[in-house]
Amino acid sequence: MATSDPSTVSVASSSNASGAGGSVINVSSLVSQLVAATRAPQDAQIASQTSAVTTKISALGTLKSALSVFQASLASLNTSTAFAAATATSSDNAVFTASAASGSVPGHYAVTVSALASAQQLLSNAFAGDSSAVVGTGTLNLQLGSDSFSLTLDSTNNTVADVAAAINSASDNPGITATVIQGTDGAHLLLSSNQTGAANVITVTETDAGTGLAALTYATGNTGNYTQNAAAQDAAFSVAGVAYTSATNTVNDALSGVSLTLTGLSTGAGATLTVANDTGTVSANIQSFVSAYNTLQGTIASLGSYDAASNTAGPMLGDPLLTGVQTQIRHVLQTVDSSATYSTLASIGVTTQKDGSLAADSSKLQAALTGNFGAVSKLFSGDTGIASQLDKLLTQQLATGGSIDTRGQTLVKQNKALTDQTAALNKQMDAMTANLTQQYSALNVLLSTLQSTSAYLTQAINSLPLVQSKANS
Repeated sequence: MATSDPSTVSVASSSNASGAGGSVINVSSLVSQLVAATRAPQDAQIASQTSAVTTKISALGTLKSALSVFQASLASLNTSTAFAAATATSSDNAVFTASAASGSVPGHYAVTVSALASAQQLLSNAFAGDSSAVVGTGTLNLQLGSDSFSLTLDSTNNTVADVAAAINSASDNPGITATVIQGTDGAHLLLSSNQTGAANVITVTETDAGTGLAALTYATGNTGNYTQNAAAQDAAFSVAGVAYTSATNTVNDALSGVSLTLTGLSTGAGATLTVANDTGTVSANIQSFVSAYNTLQGTIASLGSYDAASNTAGPMLGDPLLTGVQTQIRHVLQTVDSSATYSTLASIGVTTQKDGSLAADSSKLQAALTGNFGAVSKLFSGDTGIASQLDKLLTQQLATGGSIDTRGQTLVKQNKALTDQTAALNKQMDAMTANLTQQYSALNVLLSTLQSTSAYLTQAINSLPLVQSKANS
């Protein structure tokens, strides 16, 4: 039978313990106290160990998250492609504006614009009266460039307004808008193309069997029915003296990686296009890297901290995993390439402070980017670049089977083992409860029997004087 501290266990007699055959021991209460006293120290030990493991799992999760966030900040620096951002500027936005795609070649280019792309607009001759003037019936065919569509006009839709409405509502209309303009001389039909370029000419033909639609026709050699307000025209310009034409004023293929938007005609020598490395974006990316590292540094410091005033330790104080990760990262940051123009982070203005954090001198950083953009790129990217090395290191640390993952699996196993211990303890205590209940129930029966016997004997003994007294009398 299991033992316990007697001072923690009380034996309670039932209310009829003094009566013959009564219960002597409160078995349920006694067993409950004995079992509780036995399992208490084991429960406390398991709870303490579980709390410690849970804290370590949480701390490891915090470290893993911080490393992942820091690694994400490296994406804008860890490859040469990340440094390929470029800008394109115009010396005269009234002539053109520009933008550059990543990888555009830096340079200066003279741009001269002699013509802007425009869309054709035709104004018909007047139809007597207003928009309700009847034009005719039949089939009207309209073409814009190589695309065409047809309208069928009958007695229900044969006015100038009806023709305009039919053109605008046609589902296969490639881009011709019709408007009715009312003048003192009558109603005019205005046809406007929404597509620029010399090829996008409007053509109108008809089949009406002589009912009036001929007044709306327009084609080469048949221009008398309309006045051309604007011609279909290509843009004409040159880049670095090389002539080029475009059907639109947005040009993406004249200079590799550069998009030009023509806005006006040149005067004099024209305007200058400047394509350059985007030092502003790269500088911001490096500043973000510094900020991300400092955030990581703060997390690591908190996990491995110790507060002497409160005697409180961080959850990973003295943990070789934490110190190992921190040491490896700092080692990469202190990389020196003596053969490079910029051999260290400090050489471009990023220095380590007394508390281990980084600080960036924006003026020195901008000067480095302006002075030798390629050397700054090499310092961070490529096989030996700082950001590239950090990315590889963190990929190894965070990978399945890496040091952090291995530690996490170990802690999960420890936590499961503690859960199993609790389950085993529950079974053990259930068995102990059943065993003690059986033993004390049997004892209770025995004591109850003895109690009955004692009561009988006491009653018998008490009757002896009465017998003797009767004999003497």
